[in-house]
Amino acid sequence: MLTVLDRYLIRSLIVNYLIGLGVMLSLYIVLDMFVNMDEFTEQGYPVWQIVWNMATYYWPNMFLYFSQLSGIITLVACMATLARARQQNELTAVLASGVSLYRLAAPILAFGIATTTLLVLDTEVIVPSIAHLLARDHDDADGNQAYEVLFMPDRNNVLLSARQYHPIRNDLTRLLALVRDESGQVVQTIEADHADWEPPDNTNPIGHWRLERGVERTRSAAQAQGLGPTGGVEVRLVDLLESDLSPAAIELRQAKGWIRYLSLAELRALQDSGSADRAEIIQIRHGRIAAPLVGMVLLLLGLPFFLDRSPTNLLNDTGKCMIVCSLCYIVTFVAQNVKTETLSALPAWIPIFVFSTIAMVLIDRIRT
Repeated sequence: MLTVLDRYLIRSLIVNYLIGLGVMLSLYIVLDMFVNMDEFTEQGYPVWQIVWNMATYYWPNMFLYFSQLSGIITLVACMATLARARQQNELTAVLASGVSLYRLAAPILAFGIATTTLLVLDTEVIVPSIAHLLARDHDDADGNQAYEVLFMPDRNNVLLSARQYHPIRNDLTRLLALVRDESGQVVQTIEADHADWEPPDNTNPIGHWRLERGVERTRSAAQAQGLGPTGGVEVRLVDLLESDLSPAAIELRQAKGWIRYLSLAELRALQDSGSADRAEIIQIRHGRIAAPLVGMVLLLLGLPFFLDRSPTNLLNDTGKCMIVCSLCYIVTFVAQNVKTETLSALPAWIPIFVFSTIAMVLIDRIRT
């Protein structure tokens, strides 16, 4: 049951969290906008179009920025709440009433768990659903630029290429699909002058490309060499190419680091398909699982510096908190982004093992 003190703290936490969320996301956007303003303006669009492109770019990217800053926002909100209570001697009154500082920390930890749930919802539901928008560059915020597609694999062991992909029209020009067998040898090619995407429906559960002047060439079993213009090749006309490379998937895979936008379920499916680097997928999966725990570790690291009845050393304790938590954040960032050639996921968990131990030692030293 929530006490009056719990409701008071939760109300303060929510207000500080919303303030921190607005300030940090706004600061992130302003800094990114300042660095990349030339990319928004290089195409000579009118002012209203530039403003619209900037809004189109930053609206979906706010969810990505939130996933990167969630733990810091929660830490700042909780520390600001405790700092205010400590500065106004409210912690002294709480202790005088017989309430332990550990009990005071309970609603703060519960709030941290709630905001961590928001992080999981963001990374597992929202970000994957808008991943194709996050893949766009600053100078292509409106998705109006056509580009080449080169040997993009799908789950059917097909390599898809096209001279041009048009994001607005969702079509491919001069399509070439290389169908491979289990050993990776090309056994069939499909070419078309033009292809339009038809999304999945009741009669089309996977989705396919509708081909214009599509030609399929299949190598006969007796042909030992690759596909060629002469004997041993069966040629027929085709009008459909089934593929899981939808327009959204093509846009997503054009981006560097596109795997990081996928959900855990999508990462597992990608790992099973073998169409991407297995070591990188394992590293990203474990980093994703560890991220909510890192947020809670940051909160546990910061609490001991503010759960003190004395307001005199507030500035000093704030500095110590910033140093320790910044070190944890930096080590976590490095551990989750360092490239490894092995399939080990240990780097993603090392910061949790180290800094959770430090947090437990600091919490045990709290004088209640």
